[in-house]
Amino acid sequence: MSVGVSTSAPVSPTSGTSVSMPAFSLVDYVVFVLLLVLSLAIGLYHACRGWGRHTVGELLMANRKMGCLPVALSLLATFQSAVAILGVPSEIYRFGTQYWFLGCCYFLGLLIPAHIFIPVFYRLHLTSAYEYLELRFNKTVRVCGTVTFIFQMVIYMGVVLYAPSLALNAVTGFDLWLSVLALGIVCTIYTALGGLKAVIWTDVFQTVVMFLGQLAVITVGSAKVGGLGHVWAVASQHGRISGFELNPDPFVRHTFWTLAIGGVFMMLSLYGVNQAQVQRYLSSRTEKAAMLSCYAVFPFQQVSLCVGSLIGLVMFTYYQEYPMSIQQAQAAPDQFVLYFVMDILKGLPGLPGLFIACLFSGSLSTISSAFNSLATVTMEDLIRPWFPEFSEARAIMLSRGLAFGYGLLCLGMAYISSQMGPVLQAAISIFGMVGGPLLGLFCLGMFFPCANPPGAIVGLLSGLVMAFWIGIGSIVTSMGSSMPPSSTNGSNFSLPTNLTVATATTLMPLTTVSKPTGLRRFYSLSYLWYSAHNSTTVIVVGLIVSLLTGRMRGRSLNPATIYPVLPKLLALLPLSWQKRLHCRSYGQDHLVDTGVFPEKPRNGVLGDSRDKEPMALDDTAYQGSSSTCILQETSL
Repeated sequence: MSVGVSTSAPVSPTSGTSVSMPAFSLVDYVVFVLLLVLSLAIGLYHACRGWGRHTVGELLMANRKMGCLPVALSLLATFQSAVAILGVPSEIYRFGTQYWFLGCCYFLGLLIPAHIFIPVFYRLHLTSAYEYLELRFNKTVRVCGTVTFIFQMVIYMGVVLYAPSLALNAVTGFDLWLSVLALGIVCTIYTALGGLKAVIWTDVFQTVVMFLGQLAVITVGSAKVGGLGHVWAVASQHGRISGFELNPDPFVRHTFWTLAIGGVFMMLSLYGVNQAQVQRYLSSRTEKAAMLSCYAVFPFQQVSLCVGSLIGLVMFTYYQEYPMSIQQAQAAPDQFVLYFVMDILKGLPGLPGLFIACLFSGSLSTISSAFNSLATVTMEDLIRPWFPEFSEARAIMLSRGLAFGYGLLCLGMAYISSQMGPVLQAAISIFGMVGGPLLGLFCLGMFFPCANPPGAIVGLLSGLVMAFWIGIGSIVTSMGSSMPPSSTNGSNFSLPTNLTVATATTLMPLTTVSKPTGLRRFYSLSYLWYSAHNSTTVIVVGLIVSLLTGRMRGRSLNPATIYPVLPKLLALLPLSWQKRLHCRSYGQDHLVDTGVFPEKPRNGVLGDSRDKEPMALDDTAYQGSSSTCILQETSL
């Protein structure tokens, strides 16, 4: 989800308005404070439970004993930020239900991580996803991936804290810096002291609050306009119920293909290789539990998308019967939902507070995940490899100190965000720019045994350059456009449902009457194709450089880091086709001679001096990765 919530510059919290802002009642403030108190209590409970007996593994990985349901809800909450709660209804209100077809990508977007990324990561017993890059390539690639991730999250986390608070302040008058400080401090305390287990269980609580707040809006809103049947009828009458848009043009913002296929790559960048999600998979007690948690996210994601879409349709119907005021009509899109909530829930003490609690639950879940994942990668990728002699007690103190440090940095970034003005959009967009290249880097290592470290580094840099080129170009084009959006098919701004989508959306230029040409046309590429385009750039450039630099010859390759694509695909063929293919495993001598795999070490241990410890392997790793198939000779 993103925090780039408007096509115009953010409304200043100090700007004067001619319309009085809805006031919060005492009950609303109590509900909001209760959210913060309960979130803090959950974190302190897990911090105090077993105090003095905590280990780094418990702090960063919850002792790898979490069940699939809390992990699934935490996976959902991590990328269900406040701006998604504001953004999806705004998208549906303005352009109709075409965005709902994004749900078509959820199946493959979660099935692929469950069956490819999770087994590889889990069997390597990782703590940081970037450990994989060292096992597959070398320490330099690992550090490059880690630094890229830290840059991405540090820029993003301050904005995700500041932007919803700014929108809330503009609509309700809720004190801007009070909400920023309250969220930042509470989140920092329970994340630093309670560790990953506290983050996961607070995510569960906050997910429940998010759904309750949204359901309250749907229930009250639909009742005021005559029921959901009337909502559907009005939306259909005004063309807000979209059908299949099968236009294959990748420059059209939302089509079925863009949402269903481009969305898969976006989902993979979030649920496949993002450290915040990988860390939750690896905290599961078994590999099967990790896979089940990924499956369980699917229905929750669908429900979340449907709930957001329903709020948008109810809001559209309501404002057809009770038109917006001039101030509301001129507001940024991220503020539409807040105006709607204050309109329909006024006079119902506690319900506006419940929705605000819902809104800030989204912020808390996203920010706490950022703190925890940043502390983990900093500890595991940048500190421990260089200072392996750290005692357990010192490592625990350092891990908590890192979480506190990132919390303070988040507050600092929130202040910087408040001073950025138009540059705020560029800062938000960085998150979407970086997700695709990181996905490409992991896919390059996992699916292509010939890829080597030079290819990985050059490929990653190329992907980042391409991402920033298109992204910055789109921002400049968007800022230079003075024409308002006019149609649902143009590349105009919207607020999506997850980190990459929402942040990437801020890159899209406004729709204009004349179709852009040249570079402007290139910059209008639909934001949902960003991950696919940038990850493909990494893979193609990485493979070319690897082939030019001798592939993996002379380098050790851990077969457990390779996913055996060919044998898995052949297993899906009909038996009659499989009989026409003769599959056999080449001997280890052949693999060593060709430079694809190293000689199998004694005692089943593979490792090299660069790894922090040798990697234990079994024969199945070699058999799965070395299986090749050749066409059987047949007589005519």
